[in-house]
Amino acid sequence: MREKIMIDLKNAMKNQNRDLLNVIRMVKGAIQLEEINKKRELNDEEMVAVISKQIKTRKETIVDLEKSGRDELIKQTEKEIAILEKYMPVMMSEEEINKTLDEVFNEVKPTGQADTGKVMGKVSSLLKGKADMSLVNKLVKERLSNL
Repeated sequence: MREKIMIDLKNAMKNQNRDLLNVIRMVKGAIQLEEINKKRELNDEEMVAVISKQIKTRKETIVDLEKSGRDELIKQTEKEIAILEKYMPVMMSEEEINKTLDEVFNEVKPTGQADTGKVMGKVSSLLKGKADMSLVNKLVKERLSNL
């Protein structure tokens, strides 16, 4: 992952691609900051978590920008998200997520909404970095409300 980021950074500089260059520099900075905090190099999984956090932040920014009608900034932020998503592993489909949820529900045997924490704790350890956790959370809540 680190090598891919560095290669893309060099290519963006050579091609004078400002959008790509700015996003890659931001990611590189966020990764370096996390490494300083942890006092060690991050592995690929931890780098994916940093990038995922950057994507989540930008999605929240888009919601705020929509309220204020800033279409140009929304487009720019969407471009940044598209660039960041290239570094993310392929996410699981809703069908694959549901299979995992079936297994977890059979193991945990939740009885209602009160068991959300138990289910999400188990599911998070299995799906973090592999699936969109907001979708997972939505699916878990739907299932628990139907119990």
